[in-house]
Amino acid sequence: MHAILIMMLAASPDASDPSIDFDTRVIPVLTKAGCNTGACHGAAAGRGEFRLSLYGSDPEFDHRSIAFELEGRRVNLANPDESLLLLKATESINHGGGPRLEFEGSGVKLLHQWIDAGALRASSTSLKQFAVQPRSTVLSGVGETIDLGATAEFSHGEVEDVTKWTVFTPEDSAAIEIDSKTGTARAIRRGRHIVVARFLDHVVPIEIIVPLSHDTVDLDDEPRTNFVDDHILQTLEVLRLPVSPKATDAAFLRRVTLDLTGRLPTPSEQDEYLSDAKPRKRGRLIDRLLASDDFTEYWTLRFAKLLRIRSQPGDTTAALKYHSWLKRQLDARIPYDQIARRILTASGDTHEVGPASFYRTVAGPREQAEFASELLMGARLRCANCHNHPLDRWTQDDYHGLAAIFAKVKQGRVIDVALNGEVTHPRTGEAALPRIPGDRFLDNGDGRTEFADWLTRPENPYFAKAAVNRLWKAMMGRGLVESTDDLRATNPATHPSLLNQLADDFVKHRYDLRHTLRTIAFSSAYGRSSKPLPENQSDDHYYSHAVSTPLEPEVLADAIADVTGVFEEYAGHPSGTRAVSLFDPKIKSETLAILGQCSRETTCESNSESDGGLTRKLHLLNGPLLNRRITSSEGRLAKLIDAGKTADEIVRRFYRLALCRPPTSAEQAFWHDQFRRDNGREKAILEDFLWGLLTCKEFVTNH
Repeated sequence: MHAILIMMLAASPDASDPSIDFDTRVIPVLTKAGCNTGACHGAAAGRGEFRLSLYGSDPEFDHRSIAFELEGRRVNLANPDESLLLLKATESINHGGGPRLEFEGSGVKLLHQWIDAGALRASSTSLKQFAVQPRSTVLSGVGETIDLGATAEFSHGEVEDVTKWTVFTPEDSAAIEIDSKTGTARAIRRGRHIVVARFLDHVVPIEIIVPLSHDTVDLDDEPRTNFVDDHILQTLEVLRLPVSPKATDAAFLRRVTLDLTGRLPTPSEQDEYLSDAKPRKRGRLIDRLLASDDFTEYWTLRFAKLLRIRSQPGDTTAALKYHSWLKRQLDARIPYDQIARRILTASGDTHEVGPASFYRTVAGPREQAEFASELLMGARLRCANCHNHPLDRWTQDDYHGLAAIFAKVKQGRVIDVALNGEVTHPRTGEAALPRIPGDRFLDNGDGRTEFADWLTRPENPYFAKAAVNRLWKAMMGRGLVESTDDLRATNPATHPSLLNQLADDFVKHRYDLRHTLRTIAFSSAYGRSSKPLPENQSDDHYYSHAVSTPLEPEVLADAIADVTGVFEEYAGHPSGTRAVSLFDPKIKSETLAILGQCSRETTCESNSESDGGLTRKLHLLNGPLLNRRITSSEGRLAKLIDAGKTADEIVRRFYRLALCRPPTSAEQAFWHDQFRRDNGREKAILEDFLWGLLTCKEFVTNH
């Protein structure tokens, strides 16, 4: 094998060509071969005493590792054929990673040329632009293939076809199959799929759509109340997904009241809304809810979770002040950009200045950089701590530069600025320079104002998108980008144009949270039934039907209390206090603990946040959480029985309270038959009935 390699390389053309640029020609060969991935030599500790930067993010380090470490044995300038870089990659000698390059492949030839020319790194060339073809395509069906292509424009003006050096990675290898040699993609499964194309430090997503049905759908006659519906219906037509019908008025009332106020509509509110025969009553309902105190209280909870407001050891005053400040901002309709600015630039005694507690949320400047970037930019800057972000634009300079801004903030009860604060950059071993991520380095002062200015300017590509994506998820059950703190080119939105227009509209309307929530709630997409059709029942991404989401623990606790008439007692709070109004998750409550209340020690944005796990399920099945409320002599059921209400009347009453609708004729007949057949056990059957109502999916979700 070794002899064959020597003969092959000796015959390679232009062996003395000095133009093989290390940064732009050699690195792509190593990346294509998988040498610098996290599973190989790109791991933090390397492999086999050979370490490369992840995906070639640090060419200077890589050149040093290849050309100078191991006494230069990885490249043999006198006899390139004896270079370990070639011998191991072709497994001419033992290599734990197996063969990575073909004997007669162009990659081996290029590496040999580079070594023969002196294995230099004197790069004057850089990648200016990377493009792929196609960026988006619709295939006719499973099994169809498409050739992917890539071009690179370099700083000297040359444009090259770099398809063979581009790494195409499907997001789901069970959906799209890639031929690594040719760049051909083959569809294995229907749906919308993403392939990430990587060349050097550039990554670009490719969208491949295989319609979910053979039959086309015509959605021209579907109602469109605003631009949201235009985008949603356009995507559904491409995917050939029909839409579910409009939700009933009762279902819409329950859903939108829960989503905007965290409360169940009362029977009187139901009667008022259902009897309204005037046009555009959904719009009037939405406006009334947005103007209510209940909206302010509930959305204070939602933002308190995002901000992770909680008491510090031995100090509840600061958290109460922070929560009260936030509630005042929402009540006064302070624009979201101003809220963010006030939080970022706050200083002072946290017992007096509520937003200053933002700087008591996490432990140090690096954690503060991660928290701020995820919260306000929807960006996981933390992935650039140890190395440049492998799937995004963020570098170590960005991560440690933002941390350097926050290092100048002195933490404690009193938040102050200490201009001598610093963090060490792990690559240089020196103090990191303060930097606005992806933008510019700053002078060595308090950079928080400059960061806030950059973040909240109208053209900022992150702030508005991160905000509206979270608002969309709160109303629609999932983000246009999931996870909501991971906005990046290689994790594209399901509806990119919709996300852009929502963000632009948010900025145009001066960052008005209520305006964007109204836009979403008023759309026909939001107002669809949650009952799927046979043709769209597998859709959980594209809003052909409403997505039912679990009620948050605080909302569910309040809903159980409202239906049963037995309220939780929260330490230090008057009887009847609602869970959504609590300022601190550390306030003791067995009910909230069972239902899965978020501690706010870390993010509360997980999709499983409201699931509660096995503990919640067991308590709902047979535990005191429900049983003591159902059987309480002070509860609603006991009072209705004592008032002489018939079993049928009680059933109808609880359906209205819990599900905001009357029982269907089949449901009413079923329960009537239960009471008739088991005469004498009416109270026990009613308790079983109420238990079943409080545990059914229709109750514990916004359906």
